[in-house]
Amino acid sequence: MKKIIFILAVIIANFTIEAQVKTPQPSPKSALNQVVGLTDVVVEYNRPSAKGRVVFGDLVSFGKTWRTGANANSTVSFSDDVTIAGKQLKKGKYAIFTVPKADIWEVNFYSATDNWGTPENWDENKVAARVMVDPIMLGNHVETFTISINNLTNDSATLDISWEKTMVSVKFEVPSQKMAMASIEKTLAGPTAGDYFSSAQYLLQSDGDLNKALEYINKAVGMTKSGADVPFWYLRQKSLIQAKLGDKKGAIETAQLSLAGATKEKNDDYVKMNNDSIKEWSKK
Repeated sequence: MKKIIFILAVIIANFTIEAQVKTPQPSPKSALNQVVGLTDVVVEYNRPSAKGRVVFGDLVSFGKTWRTGANANSTVSFSDDVTIAGKQLKKGKYAIFTVPKADIWEVNFYSATDNWGTPENWDENKVAARVMVDPIMLGNHVETFTISINNLTNDSATLDISWEKTMVSVKFEVPSQKMAMASIEKTLAGPTAGDYFSSAQYLLQSDGDLNKALEYINKAVGMTKSGADVPFWYLRQKSLIQAKLGDKKGAIETAQLSLAGATKEKNDDYVKMNNDSIKEWSKK
């Protein structure tokens, strides 16, 4: 009998260990990875829901420091130095603490990220950047607390915090142009045709120095074999640069060479793009 009781006790103990209850978290964790220009931005936070409650001015008190989310600190990390409200924020990870008010919000980027909630002792020396932003009243209800990265350009984006009917938007700038030009200059110390091509393409797409772009694409073309052996996508980029510089005649001539190469290689996309461009440039 004792043996049977012992076996049953072991079975019950094992069942208790293995049968851990799993239930949904009231404020589930979320992570957002976004590339802005050449900078990696990562946001990690927990997402409470309103559930019929009045949020700002009630659940979240006006005038008091808020953890900006739930549970552990909401954080944002940058792989490069960025600029927020004219202040440089060194690359790294920061907790996001806010002080919401009806007419203005204070947003703090705090260097200590290991707090559960707000810091027990606030340290001004750990405030890496602070920005004051006006809240935006939304026309729609945001049920679940959301941090997002929006309004992306090569050089900037916004960190948007939304809940209930309120949003605050913090613009930050990334050093894409500085990094890209440093990369271009470093590479061009011993460049390949592909390096010149990529550099010319970047300058064209970023509204950079078009004369420099034409110089680079000409070098790319010159480093390849002459005539029909020049890659048709090189010639395509050259025609676009020429057109943007106002040289429509030269652009058409180059596009025709690109068209011939694309036709030979049976690349229908480039055939169509070149035909469309030649037609467009011929009208002007």
